[in-house]
Amino acid sequence: MGSVLPLPSSSAAPRQRKAAEEEEEDFLDSQGRVEDIAKFPYVEFTGQDSITCPTCQGTGCIPTEQVNELVALIPYSDQRLRPQRTKLYVLLSVLLCLLLSGLVVFFLFPHSVLVDDDGIKVVQVWFDKKNSVVLLTITATLRIRNSNFYSVTVTSLTSQVQYMNTVVGTQQVTNVSSIQPLSDKLVNFTVKAELGGSFSYV
Repeated sequence: MGSVLPLPSSSAAPRQRKAAEEEEEDFLDSQGRVEDIAKFPYVEFTGQDSITCPTCQGTGCIPTEQVNELVALIPYSDQRLRPQRTKLYVLLSVLLCLLLSGLVVFFLFPHSVLVDDDGIKVVQVWFDKKNSVVLLTITATLRIRNSNFYSVTVTSLTSQVQYMNTVVGTQQVTNVSSIQPLSDKLVNFTVKAELGGSFSYV
């Protein structure tokens, strides 16, 4: 038994030809429109007094050799040239800079280190009748106040004992201590004094 295949009807071929012709016409029309648009001069549509762009001469394209030579033209009335609240921003910037400068000066500028006498703690006395001399050993306390915002190291401490405006004893202490910021510290030191000679009557 054989199979029967349908033959293409004679009306299908002209339909296909017609569709192909329509597609070709559409393609040609679209190409024609592209060419027409390319020929249309580029103008600024701002009203009746529109002018042709002087840079591209109405083509809408910039020559490649002029790319690095051209700058944008912004109208004087453009709002980007008139930023809002400029004076306010400048004033706030100046005030902020002054505030930061004041804080830096306040925290980093060195303040004075105060030394207060906290009194004499111990006094030892010896009499040397043979040489007519009085020997004293005086232990006193100093309160050192650090008013800075950083640590301070006391590297040397010199003390003197005076009697009748005459220095009768001197003591120097090195590498005393390190004082933490905004704190104080008590430092004990001992001075030896000798009263003799013109003070032998003591």
